[in-house]
Amino acid sequence: MNGRSRPDEPEPSASQILRANLALLAMSWIWALNFSIAKQALATVPPLAFNAMRFPLAVAVVSMALARRGRITLPAREDRPRVLLLGLVGNVLYQLLFIFGLDHSRAGTASVLLAGTPIVTALLAAAFGQERVTGRVWAGALATLAGIALVVAGTGGGGPEPQTLLGDVLLIAATVSWAAFAVGCRDLVRRYGALPVTAWTLWAGTIAIVLVGIPSTLRLDLAALRIEVWLAIVYAGAFSIGVAYMLWSYGLSQLGPTRTGIFSNLVPVFALAVAWLWLGEQPGTGQLLGAFTIIAGVTLAQGRERLPPPLPIRSPPP
Repeated sequence: MNGRSRPDEPEPSASQILRANLALLAMSWIWALNFSIAKQALATVPPLAFNAMRFPLAVAVVSMALARRGRITLPAREDRPRVLLLGLVGNVLYQLLFIFGLDHSRAGTASVLLAGTPIVTALLAAAFGQERVTGRVWAGALATLAGIALVVAGTGGGGPEPQTLLGDVLLIAATVSWAAFAVGCRDLVRRYGALPVTAWTLWAGTIAIVLVGIPSTLRLDLAALRIEVWLAIVYAGAFSIGVAYMLWSYGLSQLGPTRTGIFSNLVPVFALAVAWLWLGEQPGTGQLLGAFTIIAGVTLAQGRERLPPPLPIRSPPP
């Protein structure tokens, strides 16, 4: 078994499996690089303006992908209020918590803390009766909780500092926000498909993100922004959200949720290395041990009794 969600579908060929693995490896690097790219851009661009400028680019990429599949449809009238609410939770609330958390914490720390999102999703799904929590998931949850504690305690090198502690708390809250979004989308994804639901919620969220970010953007001297800042905005929008989602979706269609989910576990490993080499964020022993513990906990829960895949994005996009 390869974990594909529809066992009646034909097994992918060896070349398709290879392409899917390469696509997911590229996705892992795109997400890993984005933590450091966004962190560096936030030194110049305020968080609200940064999101307001990058999200329309993500909408453009996802909308083009949706248009290539045929006529763009909308959800049924009775589902539209819920789609709007989910767009606010999964994009506006999550992105506010994430971007301010990243601004106050470290790029490597952010990647590690977000890696625990699947565990939060599984526990929240169980709380709403969508999933049965097994012994493996409970063990994974305990390991992930211990790993988060190690990461937060070791963020500042000799212990948590006030600024980084605030950022870490915001990032943990972001994981809860994304988990609520994923659980809330689960039956909509079953009825409409993952790409339309992702596009609808992204449209709804982007409108609010742009409106909230307009005052901050207007205070910027856009003409004075360096080219590398503009490239960071394009990367964080078009690539980290748009292109990476397409790669993840392709990998999911070929390999299924279990094998696809393993690639997200590479993101914090790559992100820690990039932040160390690029930003000079040398991880402490506590951070490294915490990262290993979180990844081990998520991997444990992704065994035969795997985590529920409410969306084809197992971890939230940075």
